[in-house]
Amino acid sequence: MAVSAPAAPGAAGNGGAIRQDRVDAFLDRVITDAGAAVAGLCTSLGDRLGLYRAMAGAGPLTSAELAARTGLVERYVRGWLAAQVAGAYVVHASDGDTYLLPDEYAAVLADPGLPSYAAGFFTVLQALYATEDSLLEAFRTGEGIGWEEHAPALFEGTAKFFRPGYTAALVPEWLAALDGVVEKLERGGTVADVGCGFGYSTALMARAFPNSRFTGFDFHRPSIVAARGIAAEQGVADRVSFEVAGADDFPGEDFDLITFFGCLHDIGDPGAALRHAEHALADGGTCMVVEPGGTSRTQSGGASARDEENINPVGRTLTAASVAVCLPTAPAQHGPQALGNHAGERVLRELAEAAGLHHWRLAAQSPVNRVYAVGR
Repeated sequence: MAVSAPAAPGAAGNGGAIRQDRVDAFLDRVITDAGAAVAGLCTSLGDRLGLYRAMAGAGPLTSAELAARTGLVERYVRGWLAAQVAGAYVVHASDGDTYLLPDEYAAVLADPGLPSYAAGFFTVLQALYATEDSLLEAFRTGEGIGWEEHAPALFEGTAKFFRPGYTAALVPEWLAALDGVVEKLERGGTVADVGCGFGYSTALMARAFPNSRFTGFDFHRPSIVAARGIAAEQGVADRVSFEVAGADDFPGEDFDLITFFGCLHDIGDPGAALRHAEHALADGGTCMVVEPGGTSRTQSGGASARDEENINPVGRTLTAASVAVCLPTAPAQHGPQALGNHAGERVLRELAEAAGLHHWRLAAQSPVNRVYAVGR
C-alpha cells in the first residue's frame, strides 16, 4: 500500500499542477529506500555475527536455537529475525515459530567463498555513514577525505565485497583474456599489484602461478599489514611480498604484469600512475586495469560516464559510493584530477595514451567490472 502525501498545490518550474498519483508513487519508493538503508545495518550484523552462516543449511530454527548456535542473546536474535522476515530475507513458519534461510539466499549471504556472496558490502555502510559530516565540509570547500581517514570497516568491507568476484573470475577469465600473460606467469614472471588493499587479488594470482613472484603495493599501511597476514594464512608468503608505496613511485622494474584493481580512478594523479607503470613494465609487459562497469546497461548492472545509463541497481550503488569515497579520496592526494568511479573508458584510455601506453583493449567484463588490457 502506498504512503499518501498531502496534496500539493502546484509544481514549481514545470508550469503545471502536481499529479498526486506520481507524488504517492515516488514517496512510496523513497520510503522503500529508507527501509532498505536501515535494514542494511541488520544485514551487516547478520554477516559479522555469523547469523547467516549459522542458518545456512540448518533447516528451520527457532530464535532460541539460533541464539544457542551463535552464542548470542535470544531477545536480540528474535528481533533480528523479525527484521529479516520483514525484508523477505528469511522465511517464518508461524505454526512452529521457526525461521528458515533458503539455500539460494545463503549463497548470497552466508558463504564468502561463493561468487554470489554480497553481504560483505554492508560492512562498508558503517564507514560510509560515519563520514557524512566530513562530506558536508568537502562539498563546501572542495577539500578531500583521505582513504586512511575512514573507519576500518571500509577497508574490511571493500575486501570482503570484491573477493568473491576476484576468486571466480581473476585467473580463469581475466588473466586468460590477456594475450600471453598466463603463459608468462606459468613459466615464471614478475607481477606488481598496485593498490592491492588486503592483497586478496595478489594471493589469488600467487596460488595459481607458483613459479612467479608477486609484490603488492598500497599507500595504506594498515592494509599492507593485513595483506601480509592473509598471505601467510594462505601459504603464499614464499612468493608474495607487500610494501607501502604509492602508485606513482612504487619500486621495481621489468614487471611482466602490473595490475590496478578498481583503484586507478581513486588516485589524485592517475596519469602519473600510468606513466610510472609504463616505465616499470618489461618489454612486452601488460597492464591490467580493472574498473567499475558491467555487462548490462539495463536492470542488472552498469557504471557509465553517461548519467542516464546508471539507472540500474549496480550503477546506483557505484555512483553513490563514488560520492562517499572515490571522489573525496583523490583531492586528498592533491592531484590534478578527481575521476570518480564512473569516469568512463574514453577518459581512462586518453590518460593511458598520454602515458605512452598506446595499446588499449577491453579484455573481459563481469556484472560489476570491466577489464582492460593495456600496453605499449
